[in-house]
Formats: sequence, C-alpha cells, structure tokens
Amino acid sequence: MEANKKYLTLNDIEAYKLSFHLSNYVWDIIIRWNYFAQNTVGSQFVTAVDSISVNIAEGFGRQNKILSI
Repeated sequence: MEANKKYLTLNDIEAYKLSFHLSNYVWDIIIRWNYFAQNTVGSQFVTAVDSISVNIAEGFGRQNKILSI
C-alpha cells in the first residue's frame, strides 16, 4: 500500500505554476524598457512579481508531505 502513495509536489500546485509563468512574462516585458524605467518601476515590479512564486514555494516547504487525492 505504501508504494501507491503519490506525494504532492510544488509543480502540482496551479497557483505556483501560474505565478512562475507570470514572473517570466513580466521579466520579458521589462527587459525591453529603457534603463531609467527598469531601474525605478521595473525593479520594484519584478521584485513584487517574483516574490509571489517564492512565497508559495516557501510556504509549501514548511508543510509535511501531503498526499494528493
């Protein structure tokens, strides 16, 4: 019975996958901005969007192994 258990992984969480793709999308946009825009608004925006998936991953790591249904 132990062999049939499937544990939930970080990549099984839809919110994590969406936030990771959002982060990459924002990076692709901001990389095309001029230096001033990147250095002011861009850096804050990238930091904020990157922190979404980082916080989900951090919270996931604090849990015990979770069985998927």
